Amino acid sequence: MPPRWNQNPDVRSGRHVIYHLHVHLVFVTKSRHRALTHPMLTRGEEIMREDFEAELKQLNGEEGHVHLLVHYAPKVQLSTLVNSLKSVSSRYLRKEYDAHVRRHPSDGHFWSGSYSAGSCGGAPLTAVRQYIENQQHPS
Repeated sequence: MPPRWNQNPDVRSGRHVIYHLHVHLVFVTKSRHRALTHPMLTRGEEIMREDFEAELKQLNGEEGHVHLLVHYAPKVQLSTLVNSLKSVSSRYLRKEYDAHVRRHPSDGHFWSGSYSAGSCGGAPLTAVRQYIENQQHPS
């Protein structure tokens, strides 16, 4: 039996769930040091594309921060995903670019402890609110 909708490749399904979750993350280097170089951004993207129970759709940044677009499953806790991405990338980048990283004092940390996360994709909130408001109440 064919599906009742046109399947979008970004819409995933599990045993009891259909989901389409994307988050825009921003990670800032410790003390906003301009510690990132082009090779470090490229390597950081390779590291973050590894299996984190999420799919890195896009990564770009500047010397002091990176932007990520991540597609993730509802079973993944966002704070855990962020912690994994930051800790693993920090460990590899500090090891592989040690001489460069040491020029930017950071108390042994590469990333700032904070991050920005914004949901993205799907319909605007006004459209969702209107859709919910227009649902038929049972009699």
